[in-house]
Amino acid sequence: MRFFPMPFHSLMLFVVWLLLNNSVSAGQMVLATFFAITIPWLVKDMRDEHPKIRRPFLAIRYILMVMKDIVVANVEVALLIVGPIKKLQPGFVAIPINMTSDLGITVLASTVSLTPGTVSAEVSKDKTWLYIHALHLDDEKALINEIKTRYEAPIKEIFGC
Repeated sequence: MRFFPMPFHSLMLFVVWLLLNNSVSAGQMVLATFFAITIPWLVKDMRDEHPKIRRPFLAIRYILMVMKDIVVANVEVALLIVGPIKKLQPGFVAIPINMTSDLGITVLASTVSLTPGTVSAEVSKDKTWLYIHALHLDDEKALINEIKTRYEAPIKEIFGC
């Protein structure tokens, strides 16, 4: 067993305690040290193990791609909103998920929600379907294919799930 099961959390607890008390007196330092050691030790068994990032450079590339997609989708949604409302074809789509990791599914759902024009509505109980709402749905199969190839495939590579 390690003395500091969560060293980053211990450091943060120590610093935040001192900042909140606005004091670096000996008593506050002792109390901060006590909390920094005790709290992580008490909650260490409550942690869920998440998959590690196996491809960090792909993760950076993925983040940059999503940021670009957000900007492009903002422009597309703005043009849709400014145009005639009759042109809008909103709809729900069920996207099959081929991931087992809760973190991977969460990242996928968050990515879909971050991109303007789409929002994640629900993940099925068996975690095999992601239901999303699209502001404008021209081609359901094209949207499913885009999400699976553009977002799901890199996430599976990044986390190895």
